[in-house]
Amino acid sequence: MSILNDGLEEELNWVTIPEENSRIRGVLENADGLMQDIAYNVIIGNHHESDRLTKEALDKGFLANTILDDGLIAGMSIVGVKFRDNVIFVPEVLVAARAMKVGMKHLEPILSASGIEPIGTVIMGTVQGDLHDIGKNLCGMMLSGAGFAVHDLGVDTKPDEFITAVKEHKAELVGMSALLTTTMRNIEKINQAFQEVGLRNKIKTMAGGAALTEDLALKMRCDGYGKDALGCVEKAKELLEILNQSEPVTN
Repeated sequence: MSILNDGLEEELNWVTIPEENSRIRGVLENADGLMQDIAYNVIIGNHHESDRLTKEALDKGFLANTILDDGLIAGMSIVGVKFRDNVIFVPEVLVAARAMKVGMKHLEPILSASGIEPIGTVIMGTVQGDLHDIGKNLCGMMLSGAGFAVHDLGVDTKPDEFITAVKEHKAELVGMSALLTTTMRNIEKINQAFQEVGLRNKIKTMAGGAALTEDLALKMRCDGYGKDALGCVEKAKELLEILNQSEPVTN
């Protein structure tokens, strides 16, 4: 078991929930020192180093999946926790996301060429009338890293746009984001629209955003709630498993 570098040890001090700290620490402590360096540079938003170190790791023979999981995703896991807990704010998340994206640029062609099928397909969008997307984008990156195919519809997304995307991509999951209390009700409208076209029982929907709680998401007829990027991934896997285990339902 390797020892965390000083920078990562300090960053993990911000992860105060024991279960989360243990899970992230477990990944990082068992990772190669180069993976730790990638993770740390994602956290601090050093995209130049993230770019250089990702290329270096590939040149040294590290698998793309290893770099993704033990480097880029491990770093973004800490970013997601710090953002949720108001330790960092939107500017820091943006620079961390940029650092992850430059690393992903080197990995995506390799991952695509490997022929590995995604574990599921997710349609994501900020609901109609809402233009906020930082949390949604972070969730999308984490879902991609966890093996999902993610199709992001952007902001101000109308119900029919969600429906069209689900049909086009044969998606199993739909993720909806709403930051404003005034747009929150559009989540329920989207679920109702899926019901009206006969798709609601064939997919699972989840929602998140500052305006929401788990109780509100369920009242708006969602199947799940993602409190943050880490919770979003866990809930997506849970809902996909439920969907795969259930018998097909005809609306």
